[in-house]
Amino acid sequence: MSRVCELTGKGVQTGNNVSHANNKTRRRFLPNLCQVTLISDALGQRFRLRVSAHALRSVEHRGGLDAFLLKSDETDLSMRARLLRRQIAKKTAEAA
Repeated sequence: MSRVCELTGKGVQTGNNVSHANNKTRRRFLPNLCQVTLISDALGQRFRLRVSAHALRSVEHRGGLDAFLLKSDETDLSMRARLLRRQIAKKTAEAA
């Protein structure tokens, strides 16, 4: 399983550990990924996603999973989230 957020695409970054003697060794900065269950209002279902803590805050700020997915760009989303986005868009178009 890759260490990538399913909603924002945030992944692993690399950098250096720098010691007091200014020695540099490579290190990895891992995203803070959480396994969460988010509810889609349009579909009336729960979805278990692996998202970063930052993405979780963004979902809450935008007003839920549906609003977040409809506003987000498809290139940042995982394949599963893209499918979910298309289902939500189809369901909201039918309701309108």
